[in-house]
Amino acid sequence: MASTYDYQPDYAVAPGVVLEEHLAARGLSNAEFARRCGRSAKLISEIVAGKAPVEPVTARQFEKVLGVSARIWLGIEAEYRLHQERVAEAEDEEAITWAKRLPFKDLVKRGEVEGGASDGEIVSRLLSFFGVASVEAWHTRYNPGQVAYRHSSAFESDSYALATWLRLAEVTGASQETADYREAAFKSALSEVRGLTREAVPQSLTDAKRLCNEAGVALALVKPLPKIRVSGAAWWLSPRRPIIALSARHKTDDHLWFSFFHEAAHILLHSKKSVFIDGAKGTDDETEAEANDWASNFLLSPKHWQRIAGATPLSSARIRAFADEQGIAPGIVVGRLQHEGRLPWRTPLHSLKAQLKWADE
Repeated sequence: MASTYDYQPDYAVAPGVVLEEHLAARGLSNAEFARRCGRSAKLISEIVAGKAPVEPVTARQFEKVLGVSARIWLGIEAEYRLHQERVAEAEDEEAITWAKRLPFKDLVKRGEVEGGASDGEIVSRLLSFFGVASVEAWHTRYNPGQVAYRHSSAFESDSYALATWLRLAEVTGASQETADYREAAFKSALSEVRGLTREAVPQSLTDAKRLCNEAGVALALVKPLPKIRVSGAAWWLSPRRPIIALSARHKTDDHLWFSFFHEAAHILLHSKKSVFIDGAKGTDDETEAEANDWASNFLLSPKHWQRIAGATPLSSARIRAFADEQGIAPGIVVGRLQHEGRLPWRTPLHSLKAQLKWADE
């Protein structure tokens, strides 16, 4: 989400300075000019001192007396006040401290924001990136301490990096054209996506996004940022459009697809008011456990799973044959066997998992 910024000079001329120059050129005192405008000398003095603004009615009076367009006076006034606001923002220590906790350099590298030469510019560009007007508004909308995030007790992500990753996903999801959400259509799409797990990434993800969009669900794949341990997240962008965000941080197909179905479960089963984040192994949260069970059973029903879970020996040929029969990727079978302790994490069968990488790696 690259943004374009207009050139902003680091200075602005106060309208009172311009007024003083015009009065001096005409040999007019503040008092005489005030009489000609029908205003008080005090008001004119305050405008010259920068204490009072040039309002539309005042600008029209200046235009008639000095022959300088009211639009010009109002433009000078607006630019000066805007500059003053920028100066105040640049000197706001709280805002600068907030900005320094966010991964600004990573956003610049990704082309999401333009690099800033000053603290004030960085603050401004980060606020624009998040779509909020102030640091206070950011804390209300994005700070995990203020939002109903749900995650495991082992969650270790930096909250500021996490908020940034969620915003990246939000922007990606908001740009997708989706139908209004329909639960039946989404369930049907999930059945088709299950079969897509056998296809190569990224084409399978592209097809999965299309199916989700047609059912009213946004699907965003966003590269993880440093300091976060998030595999996926799900929440509602609006009452009619949920979003699934994936990070592919483990870079294997089984983790990617399990995270997808885990987040899909949150959309189907849980509150529209929470943001559900799948962050780390292990969970003591009831909703996370429900999502795990739903995803596991959707991918492999308990009846069919027991056939391979209890099989010995577990060979590559046996796992491939079982996966072909079930219509899913063999890596998903290996991943679940490892998760349940039926296969060690270091096993030659690990090669059945498709390894993923980002295009810039």
